Amino acid sequence: MNPTTRWTALACLGSAAFLAGCTTAGAPSPGRSSVAPGPTITSTVAPDAAVQVAERYRQSGGEKDVYGIQRSSGPDGVPLLIVWTHDPDEDAEIFDDLKGSITGYLEREGLSLRRGYLMDVFGPDGTLQHRLDARQ
Repeated sequence: MNPTTRWTALACLGSAAFLAGCTTAGAPSPGRSSVAPGPTITSTVAPDAAVQVAERYRQSGGEKDVYGIQRSSGPDGVPLLIVWTHDPDEDAEIFDDLKGSITGYLEREGLSLRRGYLMDVFGPDGTLQHRLDARQ
């Protein structure tokens, strides 16, 4: 096998192995527009703007472990919220409290959630803890 063919074969095998480890968590419900799931791991360092939003959130009584909140526009213009937390607990009840606290704060800050939102929560090691599609 010549070197070019060998590298091509290795690249194909590597891609197949990578794709086999991908997740479909957060895939849209039937009838919703197709959205590629977001990353399942991110940096443990939140962007500066996300850190500033989280500081204001904590000052208003929000969860002390949240150190980043990033707002952007998701599919069809619904808000996409990315949250970084130091809390390693992935418990559903804790997530329910967290999402209510964060969405309540952002609504008070003027963010409209009338069409719903998407939320990803990343833990202290940068892995995805929760993915929520709450579009209306």
